[in-house]
Amino acid sequence: METWRRNQVAVTAGSFVGFTGFTMVMPFLASYIQGMGVTDVGEVALWTGLTLGVTPAVSAMCAPLWGRVADRFGNKILLQRSLASCVLVMGLMAYAAQPWHLFTLRAMLGLVGGYGPLTVSMAAMSAPAEHMARAIGAVQTAQRIGPAIGPAIGGLLAAAAGLRDAFLVSAAVYAAAFLMVTIMYTEPSRAAREPGANGRVSFGTVLAFENFVVLMVVIFGLQVVDRSLGPVLQLHVTELGYSLRDSTVIVGVLFSVLAVSAACGNQLAARLLKRATTRAVIAGSILSAAGALAVFALVESVWLMTATMAAFGLTIGTALTTTFTAAGSIVPREAHGVGFGFLASASLIGSAISPVLSGLVAGRSIRVVFLLGAALLTTIVLMVRKLMAERDPAIEAAPSVDES
Repeated sequence: METWRRNQVAVTAGSFVGFTGFTMVMPFLASYIQGMGVTDVGEVALWTGLTLGVTPAVSAMCAPLWGRVADRFGNKILLQRSLASCVLVMGLMAYAAQPWHLFTLRAMLGLVGGYGPLTVSMAAMSAPAEHMARAIGAVQTAQRIGPAIGPAIGGLLAAAAGLRDAFLVSAAVYAAAFLMVTIMYTEPSRAAREPGANGRVSFGTVLAFENFVVLMVVIFGLQVVDRSLGPVLQLHVTELGYSLRDSTVIVGVLFSVLAVSAACGNQLAARLLKRATTRAVIAGSILSAAGALAVFALVESVWLMTATMAAFGLTIGTALTTTFTAAGSIVPREAHGVGFGFLASASLIGSAISPVLSGLVAGRSIRVVFLLGAALLTTIVLMVRKLMAERDPAIEAAPSVDES
């Protein structure tokens, strides 16, 4: 097997296992906090939100800095450090006695973790330019499918052995991901760097690359809209007149459809990029997502909601993979760590603020959450068509820092 293909298998499998391990326990964090003696519902909700939110918040601030380290010393050692940290933190969370213990551990994980963006960067760097979209799509597919099955496994473990033991199993899963990456991944040769580059690329240099800031804004906007559905979807279905029991089943189906269709979109991006430019694929897929979300806000039939959710997931997945591929094609290999660090920050910030914005809007009208999401996506399309220069990542290789 070619080295880049083996590397792709390693980071894809590592992503899948890691994301599965994370979602085995995090959905049940509120119950875990209640088991610590916190009985007030508001206090439980506050600690749960803070504990879940602190990791992406800290990671967003640290991602570009860790990216610079990766450009100098290699991605593999940073990914090993990140996965080892996950093993330690998950293991310690099994013995936490107070909610602030969980919060502190998750904050530490944000400081040294961040394996998700690292695996995307590693897939992009390892693959030849013509296979970059497929490599990124494979990793993003793993990051979608893992969370789709993780809660089911975690629920069974929690019921059989208790949540504390589920945290230990999660730590073991991260250890398996660590071993996969350690054994299978080979750091790409860094000989292609420009002499004297030494991995030192200023943040300003990366931000000045053609289309880069536009692509960061696209990723931020896509994450804001994508993550806005979680807090309000069950409320929306219940508001349509479905019983609590029926709404729970319907929402479970909708989230599964969203995950699977988005994973299909991650794979579809590589095919579309053989026939059209990145700008055309990004604009077309986001416009389609906007239309699907607007229709979803207006329909009440379960079948129509499922169909429009599938269309939304497919097009959002396509847009995300294409956007990361476009960014990978304009950032030189010696600056991939910093570049993908900035992209990760945009993604994490969007994911962090989206539930807050969604909750504020839902306080007035749940349906408006979806309609505003469609409006935001349409605005992003207009921005892309006006500001993004044409570029085909399957044809054009990334420039060096000196060339840019």
